[in-house]
Amino acid sequence: MTTEHHAGEWAQVYDSPEFQRLRRRFRIFVFPMTVLFLAWYALYVLLADYAHEFMSAKVAGNITVGLIFGLLQFVSTFAITALYVRYADRKLDPLADALRERMEGADR
Repeated sequence: MTTEHHAGEWAQVYDSPEFQRLRRRFRIFVFPMTVLFLAWYALYVLLADYAHEFMSAKVAGNITVGLIFGLLQFVSTFAITALYVRYADRKLDPLADALRERMEGADR
């Protein structure tokens, strides 16, 4: 098959309602989660820069609020990853699998 033929197939898939639904479902999760995470990170940076007393407040021993917030950045990253995997398994993968099967069936 020629490159033009494959380009035409991909353009047809891109314009299909199934692919657009897949893209919409992906964006429904990714964009809000990205904004939430960036806001959380910006809060951490701003507090570290402008709220020294708050961030250096000791919680227990040498553990400060800033250290806890910093560690929570890692925790939130892992939580977002777990949420995305769960979301993709339930909402994205079934649509992507059906679309792939349809495309692979069209090649035969």
